Amino acid sequence: MAFDVLRAVQVDDAYANLLLPTRIRRAGLTARDAGFATELTYGSIRMLGRYDVIIALASGRRAENIEADVLDVMRLGAHQLLAMRTPTHAAVDATVELAREVGARRATGFVNAVMRKIAARTDAEWDALITEGRAGDALLATRWSHPVWVVSALRDALAAERSRDELAALLAADNAAPRVQLAALPGLATDEDIATATARTAPDDDTDAAFADATGADDVPAALVPADDEPEADGATGTVPPVRSGEPVLQADAAPVSPVGIRGISGDPARVPGVAAGRLRVQDEGSQLAALSLSRSSAVRSGERWLDMCAGPGGKAALLAAEAQQGGATLVANELVPARAGLVRNALGVFGDHVRVVEGDARRYGRDGTGMTFDRILLDAPCTGLGALRRRPEARWRKLPEDVEELAALQTELLDAAVRVLAPGGTLAYVTCSPHLAETLGQVDALMGRHGDRLEQLDTATIVRGVAARDPEIADGATVQLWPHRIGTDAMFIALFRRVD
Repeated sequence: MAFDVLRAVQVDDAYANLLLPTRIRRAGLTARDAGFATELTYGSIRMLGRYDVIIALASGRRAENIEADVLDVMRLGAHQLLAMRTPTHAAVDATVELAREVGARRATGFVNAVMRKIAARTDAEWDALITEGRAGDALLATRWSHPVWVVSALRDALAAERSRDELAALLAADNAAPRVQLAALPGLATDEDIATATARTAPDDDTDAAFADATGADDVPAALVPADDEPEADGATGTVPPVRSGEPVLQADAAPVSPVGIRGISGDPARVPGVAAGRLRVQDEGSQLAALSLSRSSAVRSGERWLDMCAGPGGKAALLAAEAQQGGATLVANELVPARAGLVRNALGVFGDHVRVVEGDARRYGRDGTGMTFDRILLDAPCTGLGALRRRPEARWRKLPEDVEELAALQTELLDAAVRVLAPGGTLAYVTCSPHLAETLGQVDALMGRHGDRLEQLDTATIVRGVAARDPEIADGATVQLWPHRIGTDAMFIALFRRVD
């Protein structure tokens, strides 16, 4: 199963967090077996870059010169040997047998030899070998299994708030297994729903891992961060071996940071009654704070019109819909892609007539001849997703530096559309699940350069602190950058603006 998903990710550009849970449920795996399959799959994909360097050293061949199916078999074997508690002989034997099963019988001797060489050294010993002669971002990229350009982008984002010394902790958080977080929809979730969900928060690593990342997109679990008793890494280089997603890593603070958040439930969230009924949603708390920073930035007046410009798959839209329903506002949820629009309709099915789902390119707003304006607008813009690498394990290997320029251009057009339909006195929330400066502070500066006569920046940090259930550990200022290694959420960026003309 893990091999099939890994191949689908490599060959078909499949998403592991969408494909694997379906395979697990179809196979009827026990929670323990599902947990093993999940950790093996996600962990191997996250650490793919690191393992390729190790395999190259152990085999004497460059990874790109090894047949693709054989390389994937050995990546899975390397993860079992170096990051899981699988006994050495069992991991080697299983990897060789897998090579036979996938039709690579010709390579079983080669696979056996490479696995035994990998097993002959500890992960710490391999770390010393693969980082020898490397420095700076190249060293960090190898040690923490990130592309060099991603490491550089994350370094720059942390440096913008004078926190460069946290880079190793951030990279470690990207490699830690996520756990399920829920949002209790205001006005819908009952006390019994919340009590039942919180009663399921007993730790169970095997069961929890089976259902991490089960829903994909932004309705997904947040990450864990290294435990306080993990070895401390040097902030500049991370001079300890990477935190492994298979290790029993605890959240630095298990308390929810969102006022509607529930953390740490055990088992399949679909079995939680409130989730099954649609009153609780699986959603990262960073996404919750992004939506709530808009809905709770000021008192809601009955009759307000709200717009979610890029609503798919519907997680933030559902939370906004619940908030709008309580305040007497209406919500339009727009989505470009028909299949994702269908997901939005499903997500909003429990709400009444005050919610409407429409399909179309959000750049049309202000140019469609309707003359409609909105009092609150959420622009959760398409982005590189560099803030959600823990639960989208393949994302770090798919995105390229040139993607940033293309996405930034789209974000600019969407922001201009949002300004066109923002009502006087209305509030705009610009949100990305990326900390890349070109998608965050760069966009804010450019937006104010174009529309500074019509917009004012709000004190987003103060608003988010006022919304949060506990200290979100953010810097002061007109924008907010959340970090997984601090509070266990995605690295969401939030900037709030008010129209003043």
